Amino acid sequence: MFNLWDHQAATVVLSLEALVRQRQSADTSLAQHQDPYFHVQPFFWVREPHIEEEYRWRWIVCFKKVTSPTNERTLITSILPYCATNDSIHLLFPCQKATAPDFACLLGNISSFPLDYVGRQKLGGVNFNFFIFQQLPLLPASLYQKPCPWLSQLKTLQDWLLPRVLELTYTAWDIAPFAQDCGYNGPPFIWHEDRRFKIRCELDSLYFHLYGINRDDADYILETFPIVKRKDIAQYGEYRTQNLILEIYDAMQRAKETSKPYQTILDPPPADPRVAHKT
Repeated sequence: MFNLWDHQAATVVLSLEALVRQRQSADTSLAQHQDPYFHVQPFFWVREPHIEEEYRWRWIVCFKKVTSPTNERTLITSILPYCATNDSIHLLFPCQKATAPDFACLLGNISSFPLDYVGRQKLGGVNFNFFIFQQLPLLPASLYQKPCPWLSQLKTLQDWLLPRVLELTYTAWDIAPFAQDCGYNGPPFIWHEDRRFKIRCELDSLYFHLYGINRDDADYILETFPIVKRKDIAQYGEYRTQNLILEIYDAMQRAKETSKPYQTILDPPPADPRVAHKT
């Protein structure tokens, strides 16, 4: 029911006429994604008093336990509204010092191509268990509090990342508690396919740099995602994801070499009020 950067990937459709498998999932349409009041419907429900109260936020960061060789990506992560889950979803609980912006940066990290590539090397089956997740080379939280001059001379790395994560995640009112905990009190952002693609490419390009991966190796890593490549070529006639990530990677490299801040390819910039729904 969720996918990478999408907490509303599918909803449950009940068919009483069906003799078997009466509960089928239906992919969320573009119109539904663009409706800030839409929310997916599960089949099973749990009474709220039965949910453990130790989770101190009204939203959840999670990743799928079960993956597949036929998936575009291996590590599928998302932010969900506060809800009950089963053991097909692994939850990431915050430590006492963690903040919502810390988790926004973590989500950017675990949703990136470089980390997904490492996860694929460690996976021996289809279960992405916690002991595998704990082996992943996550970047330290302290890194995001440091300035990054080639991104912006006035901002920390977290300040650069947070608007991008917010626009990708906060697309419906049910994620408002996360946005508010990140310091944003406005309406959800409009689901715009082209903008979302560009934001994701900027994030992936950044993480290739943060991990110290050179351009040739970044090119190779992107080639190891054949389903992403095949779908891009079928729809656009080229490996669009790879081309744009490497283009942004080069622009960030020039910014590092010249000490001139990287200029975003997004207009308006990420999380700008002009790309949000009207209140």
